[in-house]
Amino acid sequence: MDQFPSEPFSGVASDDGAHNRQDSRDSLFLMADMRVPGTKDVKPIRVRNLSSGGLMADYPEGLDQGLAIEFEVRGIGWITGKVAWSAAGRIGVAFDRQIDPLLARKPVGLGAKTPVFVKPIMPRGNPR
Repeated sequence: MDQFPSEPFSGVASDDGAHNRQDSRDSLFLMADMRVPGTKDVKPIRVRNLSSGGLMADYPEGLDQGLAIEFEVRGIGWITGKVAWSAAGRIGVAFDRQIDPLLARKPVGLGAKTPVFVKPIMPRGNPR
């Protein structure tokens, strides 16, 4: 008889909804702005992962579950949602509408050529 079950968490109840998640999450690190709707107090926040239905971010102060909240994410704009969970200095947010998380990864600039500071230095003349 096995000392350990083949599925160690099969008998453990989970109420965080993790087992029901169907959106793929994109692990990343980006800064976003956060505010409570109706206020002008905007706080910068570090986003750790982003999916079409929500995000996880660092937020040491914690927030109440169910609190309405807004985020401005580069490439996407302002997104509304609600705090799904808050623990260990992080928050999980469920968006009110689906987004395309890949838009947050698109380059910001529309430059037509490579900037000078990125170009390699090429020696002049014939190297011998």
